[in-house]
Amino acid sequence: MRSLATILVAFTILAGCSRGDHTAPLPTTKVVIDTRNGPAVFTVEVAADPASREHGLMERTDLAPDAGMLFDFQQPAFETFWMKDTPLSLDMLFIRQDGTVSTIVANTIPYSEEKIPSSEPVRAVLEINGGRAAALGIEPGDKAHASIFGNRP
Repeated sequence: MRSLATILVAFTILAGCSRGDHTAPLPTTKVVIDTRNGPAVFTVEVAADPASREHGLMERTDLAPDAGMLFDFQQPAFETFWMKDTPLSLDMLFIRQDGTVSTIVANTIPYSEEKIPSSEPVRAVLEINGGRAAALGIEPGDKAHASIFGNRP
């Protein structure tokens, strides 16, 4: 009987661990992007550690129009993304250390495993609903404001 209890306790612990870090709620922050049409304001989850950056928006089936995910790499680097296990089409905004939008990859293809690289070293990538960047007038050269860029909105 004691060994059965030990097995049940071990199973419970392992089952809790197997959920992975991506199930824990991520911190949120505000990102404001200055556009020719005025400020575009997003409340985003911050993926700042390897586990949360790896999981990203995988398996999400819904994203509010003013929501997204900010991937913070802490230091500028060339970064590569893909859409594996991601059912939503996204716009990926590659953002430099100073908050300037470097490039935008619009309307990504859901579930695609094609690599989506940055064209230069970036500090962060902001993922929002596919088509939102164009709808809001967000373009390369626009300035993103968030605490990670040292220019909090």
